[in-house]
Amino acid sequence: MFDWYVGLLAISGVVMLAMAAVKNGQSTGSRSMNAIFGAGFLGYAGYLAFLFDGGSYLIFFQAFLLPVMMVVNFFRNRTPRPKLTETQKAWREYQSSEQQR
Repeated sequence: MFDWYVGLLAISGVVMLAMAAVKNGQSTGSRSMNAIFGAGFLGYAGYLAFLFDGGSYLIFFQAFLLPVMMVVNFFRNRTPRPKLTETQKAWREYQSSEQQR
C-alpha cells in the first residue's frame, strides 16, 4: 500500500509539472498552481521514498482529487472556442440593441 501511495504521488506530481510547462491555453495563475502543487506532490513522494525510515504516516487519498481537477481544468481551457462569423456578430449586436430599448 505504501509503494502504491508513493507511486501515485510521484505520478501526480510529474503530470502537474508537465501541465505547468505548457504555456498555450492556460492563465499564469493556473500554471503556477500546477507548478506549486506538482512540486509539492513530487517532493513528498521523494521524501517518503528516500528519506522516510519507517513509523507511522498519513495517507490522504482525498489529495488525489486535486490532480484530477487540475487535469480537467487543463483540457477544458485548451479546447478552442468557436469564432463568431460576421452574421453572428451582427445578430448579437442587434439583440443587445433591442434589449436596451
